[in-house]
Amino acid sequence: MTDEIARLVRASRDRTVAATDQQVVALTTAWVEAWDALAPEFDAALAALLADTDGTIPASRVAKDRRITQALARARATLDDLAARTQVTVTADLAAAVLDAVDAHLASLQAQLPPEAPGVVLGTLDPDALDAIVARTTGRIEAASMALPAEVAALMRAELVRGITVGDNPNVVARQIMTRTEGAFNGGLVRATRIARTEMLDAHRAADQRAAQANRSLISARVWVATLDSRTCGSCLAQHGSEWPVDTFGPEDHVQGRCVFIDRTRTWAELGFTGIEDDDQDLTAERDEWWDNLTPGSQDAVLGKTRADLLRDGQITWADLSTRVENPDWRASHVLTPIRDLPGQG
Repeated sequence: MTDEIARLVRASRDRTVAATDQQVVALTTAWVEAWDALAPEFDAALAALLADTDGTIPASRVAKDRRITQALARARATLDDLAARTQVTVTADLAAAVLDAVDAHLASLQAQLPPEAPGVVLGTLDPDALDAIVARTTGRIEAASMALPAEVAALMRAELVRGITVGDNPNVVARQIMTRTEGAFNGGLVRATRIARTEMLDAHRAADQRAAQANRSLISARVWVATLDSRTCGSCLAQHGSEWPVDTFGPEDHVQGRCVFIDRTRTWAELGFTGIEDDDQDLTAERDEWWDNLTPGSQDAVLGKTRADLLRDGQITWADLSTRVENPDWRASHVLTPIRDLPGQG
C-alpha cells in the first residue's frame, strides 16, 4: 500500500461524490423552483384567512379553511413529483458508480503486484452481480423517496394548521408562518440529498466489497483509510489504518462519510514472488504524525477540547473514540464516542 494506490482508490470515490454533487444541485434546483411556485398560493390563503380577524383563529378553523386545504393538496402533488424526480436523478448514475468501483478495485490490486513477476489473473464480477447491486440500491432509493411526500406534507400541515394569534400585524404573522412552512417543505430536500449521497456511496462500497470477495485469495485485509483534514471526524481518524476481514462491507462510516477501504494484497513472498522487497505504508503512523503536527487549537477543533485533552494526556487512545451504532432505518455506522462513554468519564 502506497500513496499512489491510496490516490487511485480515493479518485474513484471522488468521482462518485462528484456525481452526487451534481445530483444535489439538480434536486436543490427542483425544490427551490417548486417552492417558488407554491409560495404565492400559501401567501394568498394566509392573507385571506388573517384578514377576517384581529384576534385568535382556532386550529379547527384553520384546518377547515378551503384555501389552506387546496394549497396543501397542491403541495402534496408537487412533493409526489419531487419524490419521483429524486428516484430518477439518483439512480441515473448508479451503474456508472458500481462499474467505477470495480475498475478501481482491480486497478489497486494490480498496482500492488510486483512488475518484475508474471501477471496474476484477477477475479472479475459477472454482469448479473453488478445488476443485483444496482437493483438493491434502486429499491432502497425508491422506498426512501416515496416516504417523503406524506412526511413532508404532514410537517407543513402541522405548521399551518394550528391556532393563530393575529395581533396587531397580520403581515408579520403570515411571514412567520410562511417561514416555518418553507422550512418544513425544505426538510424534504435535506432528506433527498442525504438519500443521494449515502445510497450512491454505499452502492460504490457494495461493488468494491464484491470485487474483494472475488479476489480473496490475493487479499490479506481491507484497510480503513480516512481523509486526513480538518473536516474528518474523530471516529474516522480513529479507524484510519485499521484492518478488516475481506468479506467486510464498508467502511461503515457515518452519513455522508468520505472514508474508503483499500484492499491490502498478501506479501509478495506469500504470493510466490520471492526476492522482491515489499513497499508498504504504516497508515496509523501517518495519522499520528498528521495529528502531532496540528496545533492544540486545531486538535480541539477536530475532536472537541475535552476529547483532545484526554487523548493528549494519554487517558484515552484513538480506539476509544470510535463506537459502532445500529440504525434500523439505514445501516450500522461508526460514530464519535460520546464523552460520557469514554473510559473514566461515566
